[in-house]
Amino acid sequence: MRKKLSVFLCILILLSLSLQVSALSTEPEKSVMDDTAQYLFKTVPEPQVGSIGGEWTVLGLARSDADIPSEYYENYYHNVEKYVKECGGKLNDKKYTEYSRVILALTAIGKNPGNVAGYNLLMALGDYEKTVWQGVNGSIWALIALDSGGYQIPENPEAGVQASRELYVNHILENQTSEGGWGLSGSQEDPDITAMALQALSRYQDKPAVKSAIEKALTYMSENQNPEGGFSSWGTENSESSAQMIVALCELGIPLDDTRFVKNGNTILDNMLSFYVKGKGFRHTADDTAGSNLMASEQCFYSLAAAERAAEGRNSLYSMSDAVNISVDVSVNEGPAGRNPDVKKMSVVSPGKTFEDIVSDENRKEIEELASRQIINGKTEYSYEPESTMTRAEFAAIVTRGLGLPLKSSPVFSDVTGADWFYDYVNTACCFGIVKGVSETCFNPYGTITREEAAVMSARAAKLCGLDTGMDALQARDILSGFTDYVRVSDWAVLSLAFCYDGGIIPDDEMEIMPAKAASRSEIALMLYNTLNSAELL
Repeated sequence: MRKKLSVFLCILILLSLSLQVSALSTEPEKSVMDDTAQYLFKTVPEPQVGSIGGEWTVLGLARSDADIPSEYYENYYHNVEKYVKECGGKLNDKKYTEYSRVILALTAIGKNPGNVAGYNLLMALGDYEKTVWQGVNGSIWALIALDSGGYQIPENPEAGVQASRELYVNHILENQTSEGGWGLSGSQEDPDITAMALQALSRYQDKPAVKSAIEKALTYMSENQNPEGGFSSWGTENSESSAQMIVALCELGIPLDDTRFVKNGNTILDNMLSFYVKGKGFRHTADDTAGSNLMASEQCFYSLAAAERAAEGRNSLYSMSDAVNISVDVSVNEGPAGRNPDVKKMSVVSPGKTFEDIVSDENRKEIEELASRQIINGKTEYSYEPESTMTRAEFAAIVTRGLGLPLKSSPVFSDVTGADWFYDYVNTACCFGIVKGVSETCFNPYGTITREEAAVMSARAAKLCGLDTGMDALQARDILSGFTDYVRVSDWAVLSLAFCYDGGIIPDDEMEIMPAKAASRSEIALMLYNTLNSAELL
């Protein structure tokens, strides 16, 4: 009995020791995380848009428990806004991973990539051919970025092939080598790209083809793991390859001590930690003469954040629904208190859009701003016809698009049918009180819109946006009496025209109002631009 008790006590002592070792084993990792976080914070005090010293630092710090002041992330966001404005919303003509990287960082700090300084950065990933121009890397990071916030892929009007998640997944699968890995090009496998592909495919494990590809890739990576627990890329063992595989396993829900990835008692995490330099982050290679490497430090740090989140049962590194104040709606905006909640700010989706026949038009800027948001279209791809007139149906369409209103399909007028392209636009504009019919049953969609009609509709749109359009008859008379033909204004248009002149919707640099004259497409673009600008919708 005494012998059995002795054995039992020994077992208890051994279990106690193993539990202590298990508990203490996380302390060095936590210490490394805290130290590396401070290193990154000091080394990258003003993160900019860039593959080094930018998004990866922001991502890692934001997804960790690092004690970083919120001003740090706000400053980064302001830098992104400035950069996006300067490049007109085009982050890169060829490398669309630039968009994916910025989307990831913005999502991590709860910012909306669908509206950055008025530009929708998600739109680029709607162009399949341009995204995959970089090869499989383009598809990989497009999926990771889109899935990080559960974003819908926008319909990109300039895309030769509209992208979908299925297209991106299939592109990755099609580029897997016979060995089971992936590379940037050709049949040359690379552990980093293979690990990244696994990260991208992790959300699609319910698909048999994806599941099979993942298992094949895991076997490939296990067989190519070295005795120290790490990996070699292009013949050189490095920390980043281990970092990427750590993230891959965490995204796949596979423990880091999975027997397939423990070599001679070394896990991938053990291997990566061997590159750590106290106070300086991580080295790229074991004999890195510089002592440490910022790119390696960024990747190793966010892989530590991934490991920590996995150990604590939290959302994975790239599952960012737990990001603070995350906003997925690409058109949410603030504005005047009285704004109708259905009014939304429209993002730039066609930056740099212009027309050949507006080069010398005085309202060129306004036309281009509206065209870049697809609020207004040309008569053809290259021609706007600024001096042509606009129909009532066309005006209903552009004002509905300009305010981002949800389309209504309820029939209102007998001369506007479901077969007409403007059916939803006219019904929507009528539903929101922006337009009215020429009678109770007719809208006269093909009728030319006059200057006073455009003013009335603009004033109604402004009111919907929350602008104060209130004005009495005496005020209106004082404003309009400065024009030689003010007596020709229809009674129903007096208050609206006065508001438009007083609020700068219509310039007051002419002597005549010409209320019954057909408004030109250039004039209407100016009126709509000024209305949206006054309502803080541009």
